[in-house]
Amino acid sequence: MPRVRLIDEDGAQLGIKTADEAREYAYGKNLDLVEVAAQADPPVARVMDYGKYRYEQEQKAKLARKHQTSINVKEIKFRPKIGIHDYDTKKGHVVRFLNQRAKVKVTIMFRGRENLHPERGRDLLIRLSEDVKEIGQIESPPLLDGRNMVMLLGPTKNAGVTRDDAKTEDVERSEEAVQALGGGQADAPPRDEEPQPREEVGQAAARLSQG
Repeated sequence: MPRVRLIDEDGAQLGIKTADEAREYAYGKNLDLVEVAAQADPPVARVMDYGKYRYEQEQKAKLARKHQTSINVKEIKFRPKIGIHDYDTKKGHVVRFLNQRAKVKVTIMFRGRENLHPERGRDLLIRLSEDVKEIGQIESPPLLDGRNMVMLLGPTKNAGVTRDDAKTEDVERSEEAVQALGGGQADAPPRDEEPQPREEVGQAAARLSQG
């Protein structure tokens, strides 16, 4: 007859019992007999409320998932001969992602004979990492991956919304309020025009709230 090492519901060892004796003990307490170490010799069985045990395990797993930080990775692609304007635009995307606490995979795409000069891609990646070093740090240095070169940046403790960012958002909201005040009679100014001075924006916003 099979034998098991029996553990009661409080964790106390009750010694080696036959399977029937272990079941009888568990059922006598209106509990279940659960094999917890099948590979042991003899196998280990524990007396427990199996339904309650399963519930507690599910709750622990849920809690672990809740506290698990999901890793968000964004990708930005560059060409080795990128122009200044395009570089600044893409650098802005990298800054935005890092401030969102995301990791950024920066990829240099080589075409044709460009891959004969991988140092150009590496120099561009190092330049980018220097430009964003306040909020981004290199987690994986520039490495060739087929016809591409890849670097991984991760957010530093300084990454996130700064006070200046918050002020910029406030000014943008005030500008939207000024445009709404005009009732659509005047066209919105072109993007290239200088933004409205902050004092005028504040006065217009104040008139809007009084009206």
